[in-house]
Amino acid sequence: MSWRKILIPATAIPIVALLAYGLTRDPLIVESPLPGRAAFEFSAETLDGGTISLSDLKGKVVVLNFYASWCVACIDEHRVFVDAERYYTGRDYQMLGIVYQDEPQNARRWMERMGGSWPSLLDPASRIAIDYGVYGVPETYFIGRDGLVAHKQIGPVNSMLMRRLVDSLLAAPLDSGLSESAAREGGVPIGRSAGHASEAPEQSPDAEADGSQP
Repeated sequence: MSWRKILIPATAIPIVALLAYGLTRDPLIVESPLPGRAAFEFSAETLDGGTISLSDLKGKVVVLNFYASWCVACIDEHRVFVDAERYYTGRDYQMLGIVYQDEPQNARRWMERMGGSWPSLLDPASRIAIDYGVYGVPETYFIGRDGLVAHKQIGPVNSMLMRRLVDSLLAAPLDSGLSESAAREGGVPIGRSAGHASEAPEQSPDAEADGSQP
């Protein structure tokens, strides 16, 4: 057997391996470089007409949730956030909602119906969503007291994940670098769960007229 017959298949191995790896990946998933890095600063208007900046919450664990009134999967996880708001009362914890590709009046009605007293911020040009690499809802970012992103959850958050992440971030000293070291060591992977949606479902003309949401 000549060396050429052996060399050609050998040179094809890296290409075959790369193609095989690609077949195991979801083409809709965009990996986030954020875990372990500083959270993007932002300042935005709330549904109540106030203004909140992320820098105002320095020293707190911040749970940043991108949601929409048309998001079906946001309904179940919202109950988790309501329970967490009660559980972490008086702690260095702050929940923030970011309205994603939705009208303020729809988001306002949704919050009134679903409950929860944390602020919801408007993002009309999707600048905050773009900075954080959001491509659908729900998506949630857990930010440590050190200002670093500790975890990105694609899809709805469950109570077990919520309690585990928030408790660990609250227990960490302010200057511990927990978020950065955990991300580097693979302790805070990007989580994924079913129910993530990138756009609002089509509505009938009647539903659009009365402003109802699914």
